[in-house]
Amino acid sequence: MALSASDLPAMYTLLANSLSRDESVRKPAEAALAQSECRPGFCSCLMEVITAKDLAAQVDVRLLASVYFKNSINRYWRNRRDSSGISVEEKIHLRQKLLSHLREDNYQIALTLAVLISKIARIDYPRDWPELVSTLAQQLQSADILTSHRIFMVLFRTLKELSTKRLTSDQRTFAEISSQFFDYSWHLWQRDVQTILLGFSALAQNFSSNASKLHHDDLYLICERWFLCSKIIRQLIISGFPSDAKSFQEVWPVKEVSPAMLNAIQSFLPYYLSFQEQHHKFWNFLQKACSKLMKILVTIQRRHPYSFGDKCVLPPVMNFCLNKITDPEPEIVSFEQFLIQCMSMAKSVLECKEYKPSLTGRVMDENGLTLEQMKKNISNAVAGVLTSLLPSDRVILLCKLLIRRYFVLTASDLEEWGQNPESFHHEQDSVLWTEKLRPCAEALYIVLFENHSQLLGPIVVSILQEAMNACPPSISEITPALLLKDAAYGAAAYVYYELSNYMSFKDWFNGALSLELKNDHPNMRIIHRKVGLILGQWVSEIKDDTRRPVYCALIKLLQEKDLCVRLAASRSLYFHIEDANFSEQDFSDLLPTCWDLCFKLVEEVQEFDSKVQVLNTISVLIANASEVVSFANNLVQFFQKAWEESSGESLLQIQLLTALKNFVVALGYQSPICYNMLLPILQIGISVNSPDELLEDSMLLWEATLSHAPSMVPQLLGYFPCLVEILERSFDHLKVAASITEGYIILGGTEFLSMHASSVAKLLDLVVGNVNDRGLLSILPLVDILIQCFPMEVPQLINATLQKFIFICLTGGDDHDPSKAAVKASSAAILARVLVMNTNYLAQLTAEPSLSVLLQKTGFPVEENILLCLVDVWLDKVS
Repeated sequence: MALSASDLPAMYTLLANSLSRDESVRKPAEAALAQSECRPGFCSCLMEVITAKDLAAQVDVRLLASVYFKNSINRYWRNRRDSSGISVEEKIHLRQKLLSHLREDNYQIALTLAVLISKIARIDYPRDWPELVSTLAQQLQSADILTSHRIFMVLFRTLKELSTKRLTSDQRTFAEISSQFFDYSWHLWQRDVQTILLGFSALAQNFSSNASKLHHDDLYLICERWFLCSKIIRQLIISGFPSDAKSFQEVWPVKEVSPAMLNAIQSFLPYYLSFQEQHHKFWNFLQKACSKLMKILVTIQRRHPYSFGDKCVLPPVMNFCLNKITDPEPEIVSFEQFLIQCMSMAKSVLECKEYKPSLTGRVMDENGLTLEQMKKNISNAVAGVLTSLLPSDRVILLCKLLIRRYFVLTASDLEEWGQNPESFHHEQDSVLWTEKLRPCAEALYIVLFENHSQLLGPIVVSILQEAMNACPPSISEITPALLLKDAAYGAAAYVYYELSNYMSFKDWFNGALSLELKNDHPNMRIIHRKVGLILGQWVSEIKDDTRRPVYCALIKLLQEKDLCVRLAASRSLYFHIEDANFSEQDFSDLLPTCWDLCFKLVEEVQEFDSKVQVLNTISVLIANASEVVSFANNLVQFFQKAWEESSGESLLQIQLLTALKNFVVALGYQSPICYNMLLPILQIGISVNSPDELLEDSMLLWEATLSHAPSMVPQLLGYFPCLVEILERSFDHLKVAASITEGYIILGGTEFLSMHASSVAKLLDLVVGNVNDRGLLSILPLVDILIQCFPMEVPQLINATLQKFIFICLTGGDDHDPSKAAVKASSAAILARVLVMNTNYLAQLTAEPSLSVLLQKTGFPVEENILLCLVDVWLDKVS
């Protein structure tokens, strides 16, 4: 029964009661609301509660109503088979009501309404809601500040939602919105930035000391509206135009927007320090605005590199960023997020492949320029601009400053390290280099070095030499000299592939690195961590008589007290063991100590990333060390404990399953010694109730267990029906499933067949006829092995499958298709084997009426003798 206006009081009461702290009041109200969700008119009632003027003060009830409304959109707006959904009439009413209530005073409710409008737009625009954008644009013309802010909230959320749609028609629709709406947004953005700057000027001169709070609130609302407008413009430029790297068409807004955004940043920055103490709200806005504008410029450069490469865009932006990195004003030094964005821009430009000559392309017009020639012309022009922006002296200056200023650990870094060494290790080494200033500087340095390796190689070596001379291995006080040496070591570690041309690793290790490891002062953890990093990065340059001392050095680092140092050593050890030149002979006597240290480390670390990292080292150690059996008991205990502690951590369990597979392979035919630990874990992984993400690695472990089992054990034999359940859900792992089944056939023999005959028949019947040719080719060898092992028992058992093979042979598709020909030939070979090994059965099979009926449906002549037709196929296909 539909809800109507008469139900409003009851709806309000339910919403109010569901906010009660009294469980006896709250629970029944929540249950009643849940039951009402699917009733027609539910969303209309919620909308009335949200927009009721007499409920304006009841913010919590109205907010809850907006949340229920949003959730109902997700569940019921699209018509589904399992629910009647929301009627067309109610949808029309709700869309109209939403567009008439854009001036919502409460920010949180306004935000929720903006989100739900965007979700409706994703489904209904433009087919069922064509007037959405035009109505919003129309209302903007006469809107006050608050209403316009709310409209921009709606627009931003809607455009963000629509931009993620990938169909060509949807992208065309978005391009149309961009062309219609860009000019208005851009003019408003320019007007607002002038208003904001005038307001900031007044604030800075203390004109506002006697001004009303209302003026401040209005100015802040304009700031927020302008910020939303900036994000909308970004969305229109990024998603409203195809990337010029593919289209080779200039994106005209890039040349207009980018310089204006740069000017806005330059105008905002002088207020950064002055607002920090007096106007904290506006200072927060400045932080957010400057970082966001630079981030938008980085995104535009990556999306439309050629348009951004114009001489009116790239030089001023790049110059500005390089100046801020090399010579920042006092207010910029502490503004890390902004410096990170400046470095991101410089890195993005330096590594941009569109700015480098390309040797591939295709003809666009035989009488005109090829795409390759067009690309080369643009790339050469931009390369010229970059060369003028980065002469040799500026490249050298940038390199030196990155190492000497940005690589050097600060007091706050050391404090953070002391408080949480694990977190510090991952932060400094994070893939998310854009989050922290030092990793960002390191990422920029690596790209700069790659572009100018011959110029910068000697420079980095000279800084390294200078730092080592100023701070000998015996010095352990935390001085600027020691911190510079740490920075120089980092610089040398990251570009090992080029620096090896300028310095000898052997001399460096013997002359400094090994000596520094003998200094056990607690402060030396700073240098020891970098030595650990260097030993892993320079692995390809560590040769012959240096390998053994390096292995010993890594084991020594694994024994240190500091977790950060030990984690660095663990990862470097991983690189060495995985290296093609790993010398097991030099490492064999270190193996017992190495196992113990790795087990101890994985117990001590707390963070997920740390556990995965150490587990990877253990896994690669198992895979590459031939002597594993003597440590098997320790490893069994480790895996048992690690699995128990990994409950609920699927990603960690995946790493454990991989390590277990390596363990089983390493044990070979002695693998039963770990079955008490292994088989229960395997059973969990292949269970139908197990998380899907564990299945692939569990099946690979299952395959390895069977491949290396000397004999079948009852527990393993009982797992086979799980394979049928897995294939009933999906054929994604068919190839591994075929290999597992082969293992069962060969290892389990008659015992396996007698116990699981029906499961085998079910599995084959499930697969054959329901997978493509590639899938069939993975399962056919298994059927052949089955018949070879059990020629008298199996054919009768898999009668339905063999009928399908006859069907394939006699009605198979195009013989010129290699995969179809292979399927036909393999099926024919299996049937030939049945003929040779169980002649009576094949004669009986080909005479079955059900097979004739099956073949006749495809037009196979009723008078043809099936067995003779098969003989023709054999003569044609089988060697």
